[in-house]
Amino acid sequence: MVDTFTIRNIAFLENGPYSLELTAGECCGLIGASGVGKSQLLRAIADVLVHEGECLLAGTPCLSFSPQSWRKAVAMVPAESFWWHDHVGPHFDTDGGDTVLLKDLITRLGFDMDVFTWQISRLSTGERQRLSLVRTLVTKPRVLLLDEPTSGLDKEMATVVEVIVLEMCAGGQCSCLWVSHDPEQLSRVASRNYQVELHGLVELPLCM
Repeated sequence: MVDTFTIRNIAFLENGPYSLELTAGECCGLIGASGVGKSQLLRAIADVLVHEGECLLAGTPCLSFSPQSWRKAVAMVPAESFWWHDHVGPHFDTDGGDTVLLKDLITRLGFDMDVFTWQISRLSTGERQRLSLVRTLVTKPRVLLLDEPTSGLDKEMATVVEVIVLEMCAGGQCSCLWVSHDPEQLSRVASRNYQVELHGLVELPLCM
């Protein structure tokens, strides 16, 4: 079955319900006022925030997956990434994973392979954002949930991130929900854009 991703009546706290369907390889943008619940919506979709409603991947509901397998298939890259080891390397599968993809992403995002020896404490906000994206992409998620993934990057590196994500979508490797405060960015990356409001999503014209 094609990896259509369905968000059906997701509601949490005082927010919702939200419904949306992504076709395979599609990137949709989400924009909205600060504090309206964009990040919480992604967390609910990733099943790390208590919510009502359901999400289905290729027709299979979230409850049919183990929590770990769902969060691998429907992977979120938060605005502020989490790191639990002192060095970069242990956060990556540099042996059993797709090392060709890993090296390609590391290089394109401005690092050398010695980045795996770096201490987490030395990383800037932008470096953490880029490495967090790599850490997620190498697991080859079927749906990618991006929460302001370029907020700490300069324009040149933000463009690199946009190109990488769109390449993966165009190749049918994943679909994407992209939260951004930048309408111009969403006009570049998304085929559809929605404004997140307290009680639903409002589709926006492409020329926002």
